[in-house]
Amino acid sequence: AAASAVASAAPAASGPPKDLNVLVLSIDSLRADMPWSGYPRPIAPRLTELEKKSVSYTRSYAISSYTSMSLGGLLAGRLPSELKRDGFFFGTYAKDAPFFPVILQRAGIKTIGAHAHGYFKSAGFEQGFDVWEIVPGIKFNNTTDENVTGDKHEAIAERLLSDPALASSRFFAWFHFLDPHDQYIGHENDGIPPYGPTLRDKYDAEVLYTDRQIGKLLDFVAKQPWADRTAIVVTSDHGEAFGEHKQFAHGFELWENLVRVPLFFVMPGAKPRRIDTPRSAIDIAPTIVELFGAAPDPGFEGKSLVGELYGKEPEARDVVCDLPATSDNDKRRAVVSGKKKVVAYGNEGFTKLYDLEADPDENAPITKGEALDEMAKKYREVSKGVREIVPWACGAGCLNRAYMSKQ
Repeated sequence: AAASAVASAAPAASGPPKDLNVLVLSIDSLRADMPWSGYPRPIAPRLTELEKKSVSYTRSYAISSYTSMSLGGLLAGRLPSELKRDGFFFGTYAKDAPFFPVILQRAGIKTIGAHAHGYFKSAGFEQGFDVWEIVPGIKFNNTTDENVTGDKHEAIAERLLSDPALASSRFFAWFHFLDPHDQYIGHENDGIPPYGPTLRDKYDAEVLYTDRQIGKLLDFVAKQPWADRTAIVVTSDHGEAFGEHKQFAHGFELWENLVRVPLFFVMPGAKPRRIDTPRSAIDIAPTIVELFGAAPDPGFEGKSLVGELYGKEPEARDVVCDLPATSDNDKRRAVVSGKKKVVAYGNEGFTKLYDLEADPDENAPITKGEALDEMAKKYREVSKGVREIVPWACGAGCLNRAYMSKQ
């Protein structure tokens, strides 16, 4: 708190430095209920310390509820329904996907990525990256994750960021840490005792293990000649379920525990503060492109947050969470407007309304009445503007009514 107060007392800059770098640290399955937001167990001390120095969004949403859709949308600054993809659960995006690192690469920015899941070899996410590495020796399992990768992943990140050329050039780097993803593997050999027998207990130990890897990387970054001109962005691709609504893991639905995630920016010259206005990961692409001074893609649906990061008061706007139909799930789409959230199911658009202030756990859906009618109308207006693209593959699994009605 004292460090935060000192940082808050310093005058904020009017904008980012001209030679800014951006480092994105995304952490798989990281829920919004972390220590900096009130979770009582101190499972992420380094991230908690970092969040105090940041512009932090307390009501941030992932674009979807599982990795393929969420990160595809993050990279494109669009809803995943509007991207060319094959339609499988572990989806492949088209080779000409409009991912923002392509914009940076064309502008002469060095682009670096390293990741820790076999899916990242074939997803198509590598477009626009000069360097793209996968942690070696990974065993791919399409139902869970059996690997412990944080230490190897952190070592790769240090190696890539040790390039002497980075001292005199600008770069964008993205590392997606995976260990909190199920299976929740114990880390007693790393000095992390189990918190208990429940899945949340085991998950918390995974978060602490990952936090230590993040902390090690942050210590490395702080020693680099480019440290004081590098922004650090922390977020997640989705949350996680531990029995809420009788669900475990993630995907398939758009409950708050699945789509609410951390999002904070440590910005050179920006005054730390917390912003309670809802925001989405769809805003990350236009934000990073603006930070590098590049021309935005006219297809971006998100809005740059740069003004807010440097003190501008945020304006209210709706957030959309998008789960297209795939080989494994039917369509879902949600619109969050203030403290109200409407969820539509399937192509027919059957809707339920939730009052997130009175019912934050979404246990009491509103299925009729004026408030529902109002939000259902808002959903229909939003969906009219979604330019849905039918997947090019995945067989009968995608031929549900969500797509048959478009044939």
